[in-house]
Amino acid sequence: MSFQRECGTTFQPCQNGGVTPHPRKKPERRTEPLSRERIVDTAVGLLDTAGESGLTFRALSERLATGPGAIYWHVAGKSELLAAATDRVVSRALTEGPDGSPDGIHDVALGLFDAIEEHPWLIGQLTTQLSHHPTGPVTTRIFEATGRQVSALGAPASSWFTATSALMHYILGAAGQNAANAARARALDPEADRTAYLDTVAGAWKQLSPDDHPFTRAVADQGLEHDDRTQFLAGIDLIIAGVTAGA
Repeated sequence: MSFQRECGTTFQPCQNGGVTPHPRKKPERRTEPLSRERIVDTAVGLLDTAGESGLTFRALSERLATGPGAIYWHVAGKSELLAAATDRVVSRALTEGPDGSPDGIHDVALGLFDAIEEHPWLIGQLTTQLSHHPTGPVTTRIFEATGRQVSALGAPASSWFTATSALMHYILGAAGQNAANAARARALDPEADRTAYLDTVAGAWKQLSPDDHPFTRAVADQGLEHDDRTQFLAGIDLIIAGVTAGA
């Protein structure tokens, strides 16, 4: 037997005939004012832990201790939120060095390389933004940061677009593949030893047919000691060498 009063408190009868109040649990209140910036930062954290499928307005509401309606006041929907989260990560990643030097391009490239590795969901969103929103803030931000470095190398202006596009494709492709490899390795065995894995791959390459795969067999041992970041930058330098060859 229980009684409900207008104040909303439920009372349960005690053994001695009295009643013990059980107040309803009050929802957690947020201590910081809700803003678009706070929503986007929280979305980035949720994407990092739960992936794109885990980014729901219900989950976001729980983390922000607010209702979905308050979030919709700042963000129209999930697509806009994903674009904003992508732009937030990219803007933080693009720290540039001195214009017109390999170091400047290295800074841009490594910023994106590290961001894609740190945020596994990012490469998928970058692909979406570049292909579906070529005039959006993410695409233009990356293109501007890369192109500014290319234009300062002294190459002919007629080559800027092609050179910048080639660098962007290489950076995002190589960084995305590196992140995918790391994610797969963690999924298969979080404690896996990289050296042992590379040794297994090299051994398998050496067993390939010498008639069908002479090159792969010849470079099998070179993959044992390579560093992913060093190899990534070596590819950047090859493109830079081509860009500046006719300067």
